Amino acid sequence: MTDQARVVLVTGGSKGIGRAIAEAFRDAGYRVAATCRSGGVPDGVLPVVCDITDQVQVDAAFEHVEAELGFVEILIANAGVTKDTLLMRMSDDDWDTVIDTNLTGTFRVVRRASRAMMRARFGRIVLVSSVVALLGSPGQVNYSSSKAALVGMARSVTREIGTRGVTCNVVAPGFIDTDMTAVLGDDVIADYKKRIPAGRLGSVDDVASTALFLASDQAGYISGAVLPVDGGLGMGH
Repeated sequence: MTDQARVVLVTGGSKGIGRAIAEAFRDAGYRVAATCRSGGVPDGVLPVVCDITDQVQVDAAFEHVEAELGFVEILIANAGVTKDTLLMRMSDDDWDTVIDTNLTGTFRVVRRASRAMMRARFGRIVLVSSVVALLGSPGQVNYSSSKAALVGMARSVTREIGTRGVTCNVVAPGFIDTDMTAVLGDDVIADYKKRIPAGRLGSVDDVASTALFLASDQAGYISGAVLPVDGGLGMGH
């Protein structure tokens, strides 16, 4: 089987980076499914309604993909949320909501996907983190903690099941031009551009092409790695 015939599941595939990743795999000829809680997924992608904070929904989502396309050979764990506020104002709910989605939700989908991957002795798991995982960011103690934990997750998964042909890597996007960043003021964006050695914001395609590479046969000897896609913003971290 060529890598382009494989089944891909992208979590959080209705917008932003997740949508671009789903489109990139679709355009490369993969069989692609994408989860969403609301809103549509790209044309040609199997839509799967799923809230990854609910294990029952996660199991149902995988069963749906398995019935329609086959077992998930490539998992792109992208779904995530933010609830930004300064540490002293951050409520338990602000913390719990972000951790339960970004970290525990990712754990749920990785655990479920790994079963079939181990049996098949092939799998690609890509966890979408963030430059703030290791760089830090004021007002994002919850978010940066959840994203930093994905590094430990990927490396532990690699040590557990790496001998079964399964790789697990982390993509750490920097400041990417999406609908979320579009609402920021020009001064904020200009300040970020000054701090980014590349001198520009990243595009969702920059992240999608990185995910494509890590999922390919050519990346079969890369595992437990953190691959920044940030124009140099976080280098040294």
